Amino acid sequence: MSRSPLVLLPGLLNTRRVYDHQVEALADIADFTIPELWHHETMAAMAEATLALAPPTFALCGFSMGGYVAFEIFRRAPHRVERIALMDTQAGPDSPETAARRRGFIEQTRIGRFHGVHPTLLPQLVHPSRAADTAVTQPLLDMATEVGGDGFVREQQAILGRADSRPLLVDIEVPALVVVGRQDLVTPPARAEEIATDIANARLVVIEECGHMAPLEKPAEVSAALRRWLTQ
Repeated sequence: MSRSPLVLLPGLLNTRRVYDHQVEALADIADFTIPELWHHETMAAMAEATLALAPPTFALCGFSMGGYVAFEIFRRAPHRVERIALMDTQAGPDSPETAARRRGFIEQTRIGRFHGVHPTLLPQLVHPSRAADTAVTQPLLDMATEVGGDGFVREQQAILGRADSRPLLVDIEVPALVVVGRQDLVTPPARAEEIATDIANARLVVIEECGHMAPLEKPAEVSAALRRWLTQ
C-alpha cells in the first residue's frame, strides 16, 4: 500500500512527541512531517515554515494550537491540502477573558515565572481519571520543559494574533475529520460541533472519557479515527 503524506501540527507547549502513538500506529499508511512550531511567533510564520517543509500536497492534521495553524495553512495554500483533521481545537477567536489570561501568562513568563505545565493544571488538560497517569502526564511535563519560556511566549503571541477562522469553514471542501474529547475543558465539544457543522464533508468523532489531550489520553481511538479519515 502506498503511504499518504501526513503533516501533524502539535499544540501549545507540545513537541512532536504529542503524536508518538499516532506515528507508530499509522506508519504503514503515512509518511510524516511534524514541524516544531514554538520557534515562530505568528500564525503566518508557523504556516509558512510548515509549508516549506511539507510535500507538494498532503493530508493535514492540527491538534489544539495546531488547529489554528491548520486553518492558516488552508487559508494560504488550499490547493496543497488533500484532507484536513482538526482535534480539540476551535475556529473562533479567544473570549476577552481568555485573551487577558494569555497576556498575563506572557507577562509572568517574561519576568521569569515560567513553570511549564504545573501539576495543578493537569485536571484542566486531561480527564480526571488520568490526572495521576504518568504515561499521559509525564510527556506533557517533558514537552513543556523542552519548549521553554521563550517558546511559550512566542506561541501565546501567535495564538493572540490569529484570525477568526469561522468564515473559512464553508470554503473547506476536502474530506474533514473533527475530533474532541467529551470532557475537553479547553476547547469543549460545542466548539468542535461548530466546526463540523460548517464544513461540508466533515465527520465528527467525540471520544468518551477524554479531556483536551486526546492524542495522549486515547491514542488508539485517535489513531483509528485518523486511519479511517486517511483511507476513506
